[in-house]
Amino acid sequence: MSEEEGKKSILDSLGKWIIIATILGAVVGLVMGKPAHMFAPVGDLFMSLIKMVVVPMVFFSLVGGAASLGNSKGAGKIGIITFIYYGVTTAVAVALGLLFSEMFKPGSGINMAAISEAAIDVDMSQSGSIPGFWETVIGFVPTNPFAALVEGNILQTIVFALFVGFALSALEPEKKQFMVNIFNYFTEIFIKIMTAIMCVAPIGVFALMADATGTFGYDVLVKIINLIVLYVVVLAIVTYVMIGGTVALFSKKVGYIQFFKSMWKCQVFAFSTASSMATLPLNMKTNEEEFGLNKGTVSFALPLGATINMNGNAAYYAMAATFIAQMYGMELSFGQYIAIIVTSTLGAVGQAGVPGPTLLVVAVLVAAGIPIEALPILFGVDRIFDMLRTAVNITGDAACACIVDQFREEEA
Repeated sequence: MSEEEGKKSILDSLGKWIIIATILGAVVGLVMGKPAHMFAPVGDLFMSLIKMVVVPMVFFSLVGGAASLGNSKGAGKIGIITFIYYGVTTAVAVALGLLFSEMFKPGSGINMAAISEAAIDVDMSQSGSIPGFWETVIGFVPTNPFAALVEGNILQTIVFALFVGFALSALEPEKKQFMVNIFNYFTEIFIKIMTAIMCVAPIGVFALMADATGTFGYDVLVKIINLIVLYVVVLAIVTYVMIGGTVALFSKKVGYIQFFKSMWKCQVFAFSTASSMATLPLNMKTNEEEFGLNKGTVSFALPLGATINMNGNAAYYAMAATFIAQMYGMELSFGQYIAIIVTSTLGAVGQAGVPGPTLLVVAVLVAAGIPIEALPILFGVDRIFDMLRTAVNITGDAACACIVDQFREEEA
């Protein structure tokens, strides 16, 4: 067995164990009731390990990603159109996720404030320092970037990382490659640390799920189901209205019906593997052979999309954040909504196109001042969310290729 196959096997096994741990934790919590709170310290330790890694991992991965994106300037107008398309559709997906979450409030009805009153008090006091639009914008820029890293200020860390990354892309080729390699190596280091932490995820998820269901009972499970159903609705709108609509409007070569008729096999493959990267070869073949797109266009738009186009992820980040805020009975401020939108959009860009629990939700929650203690109750169903959003992500990649190819032909 190759190293890559070994990693995939471990990852698949981990997902199964997390699902088993979630079910066991829910059963134990329902049977034991409030005494299940005895498992809380184990869950708290697991969350502390995650928080230890998330800030440096986000910083190094975004620096490397931004530096790589800077290399695409030579693509000219086509590159600009590609980035704009991915950025706008991702932002719209986040907005839809927030809109539907606020309309239907899937997490309301449970007051989880008793779990961590102190955490809420601290987070709310921090969010109160961002009351308006300009204060929020100014708050994005760190006066001391190292302090932002130390304090775990995710928004300021992201802004600083983007500046560093784009500055790196402007260096001489030898210097640029040397520095990019360093940041990519650090990213690999923290990914390995996170992978090691996730080996104990089933234990942490069991403990937190037992604590949550023991404290709040069956109601917590009902709320998770509500979130999944609402998420499916949002993704359907993103896929068949927004993504399909852009193909119908801007692509003369590929029609709406033809697009989805040819994409279904890619969507099924993406759904089953939960990996944009694994679906990339099939997606490229479909775009070249069935849509008749230029090979250069496909080779540029699809690999880039598999890396930075994460509409489904961004919508999930926003919905998970508002879901947990609703479970805690929090009323989000304007500044917190801005933090969710910005961090979800940029965080989705930094999300690798591989399956696994969406730990970057931690960054969104921290940026918006929302307690993260309830997040692990979503880990057990993360595979469901992962499969759904991956099918949407690769559909957006193909739509962008169709649109970019149209502009390329007009330029020719």
